[in-house]
Amino acid sequence: MPSFAVTPLIIATALFMENLDGTVLATALPAMAADLHEDPIALKLALTSYLLSLAVFIPLSGWVADRYGARRVFRAAILVFTFGSILCGFSTSLAGVVSSRIVQGLGGAMMVPVGRLVLLRVAPRHDLVRALAYLTIPALIGPVVGPPLGGFIATYFHWRYIFWINVPIGLLGVTLVTRYIPDLREESVPPLDVTGFLMSGFGLSSLVFGLGALGQGIVPAPAAAGLVAAGVIALLLYVRHARWTQHPIIDLDLLRVPTFHASIVGGFLFRMGLGASPFLLPLMLQTGFGLTAFQSGSLTFIAAIGAIAMKTTAQPILNRFGFRRVLTVNALISAGFFCFNALFTPATPHWIIMSLLLAGGFFRSLQFTALNAIGYADIEDAAMSRATSFASAGQQLSLSAGVSLGAAALETARALHGGGELRLADFDAAFLVVAAVSAASIVVFRGLAANAGERLTGKESIEADGTA
Repeated sequence: MPSFAVTPLIIATALFMENLDGTVLATALPAMAADLHEDPIALKLALTSYLLSLAVFIPLSGWVADRYGARRVFRAAILVFTFGSILCGFSTSLAGVVSSRIVQGLGGAMMVPVGRLVLLRVAPRHDLVRALAYLTIPALIGPVVGPPLGGFIATYFHWRYIFWINVPIGLLGVTLVTRYIPDLREESVPPLDVTGFLMSGFGLSSLVFGLGALGQGIVPAPAAAGLVAAGVIALLLYVRHARWTQHPIIDLDLLRVPTFHASIVGGFLFRMGLGASPFLLPLMLQTGFGLTAFQSGSLTFIAAIGAIAMKTTAQPILNRFGFRRVLTVNALISAGFFCFNALFTPATPHWIIMSLLLAGGFFRSLQFTALNAIGYADIEDAAMSRATSFASAGQQLSLSAGVSLGAAALETARALHGGGELRLADFDAAFLVVAAVSAASIVVFRGLAANAGERLTGKESIEADGTA
């Protein structure tokens, strides 16, 4: 098997562990709350503390990988994540779970961007789309098996095993990384932008936590709004700092590359739909349709199956139609499937719901694959570590913003009819708002050149040889 296929599958071991951990944990929160004698809402801190840790340390990942070597950092990240999992399993209080999840977040902040960096430096550009597909398929299995596995463990064993199952997966990942991943590092590494790290860490963490709190009701709304405002101010100060710093930790100059700009800005708008959908859809099925959590999960998991099915067809589709056309047209198609959610009623046959979610997962995953690939199409090798850190931070922020958007749309719709219990029509309005924001990304994608991303399809090298 060629190296560009082996490498993403090894990296996907870590991504599978992280995705499985998050989806399993979300299912088991009620059981954890009962055992720790805490309110289930308070246990959401176990989720948000992890996101907080990601927001702080993701910008640091590229510099650390260049300084100490991608293989060493990636291997250490898996060990830290696994160690954090062990600590979570032994926690006996909410404070213990939250602090252990912060340790996990430190590992996760290095695993995803550094793993992607390894892949970008190993895979040839014309094979990048295929390599990203190899990377994502195992990672997508986590959301498929996570909800039923979490329910099974919490029901028949104990919630602590949810964290301990990461141990053998982590050890396998460390072994494979040590044996097969090359030791990639930069010969010349600039000094760490400490001021920028502090500014971006505070700004991103405040913004991510504030947006998440607005969507989940973890803290009072005024406090959450204050966190969002503080985060925005800190990030604006960082923008000013980055203009006068020779080697900023988040390199804003990368946005001058058109393909990277489209991936970050257009991708941010589109991904807000992804951030809102897992929040809105299960809530509608359970509060609006009266389904149990298990019944809801048995319907929504099908979207991940559609995403997996897409990965084998992404390369031919992009080769045939090109990145600009796919990103533009597919954004509208995906937004249309968000709108279909507003048409569901308790009387809608489940097979129809599952069919539409399956197709929606297919097209949404195609968009993410195209966005992830084209972002690195024209990035020079020397700037690749900074690009992966930037992209990972942007993706994390967009998901949190999506949850906040969905929650705000729900609250606004409820306020328009005088408050009280959520109505099914409230969800309809929220899905339409989310769809509109995702569809707005086409304004960015239409600005791409017609031949954008040709380096990823192999056409450029063929034309250079004079054979086409």
